[in-house]
Amino acid sequence: MLIRFNKPYGVLSQFTPEGRWRGLKDHIDLPGVYVAGRLDADSEGLLLLTDDGQLQARIADPRFKMEKTYLVQVEGVVDDKALTALARGVTLNDGPTLPARAQAVVPPADLWPRNPPIRERQNIPTSWLELSIREGRNRQVRRMTAAVGLPTLRLIRTAIGPYHLRDLPIGSWQPVD
Repeated sequence: MLIRFNKPYGVLSQFTPEGRWRGLKDHIDLPGVYVAGRLDADSEGLLLLTDDGQLQARIADPRFKMEKTYLVQVEGVVDDKALTALARGVTLNDGPTLPARAQAVVPPADLWPRNPPIRERQNIPTSWLELSIREGRNRQVRRMTAAVGLPTLRLIRTAIGPYHLRDLPIGSWQPVD
């Protein structure tokens, strides 16, 4: 069994809550499924869960380099210089990243509101980009956008390899055919 879950902000990629963060048990009541990969509590979007250990390893293990795609709202204006740097790979404190696919995108019209909302600064614009990576370092997308001068305000994973979030409502899960 493989399920896709649209993880809300503030939910951990584990079943038990911890501190101020809720756990998956508030949303998913299926015995025997385990998270395939992680998504930080302050990130939203696609999380896959399975009862198949081999499938879990193929999805989560960086050796398989399964591409992950994110919608990222950043502080500032996405320009060609930032996109080129992301596409070539940026150097982080733990070494250079692999090249990424990066493009500026229009703000998604059908996006659910985040609770709590992101901070808005009156004199600093925000913009959106789509970023696809094949690594899974800790908080990698946030560190990559910061490295090119665009701090991340909101991060939503939309795809893991062939699996997509599509129109799955926030906080809902659905079996994958």
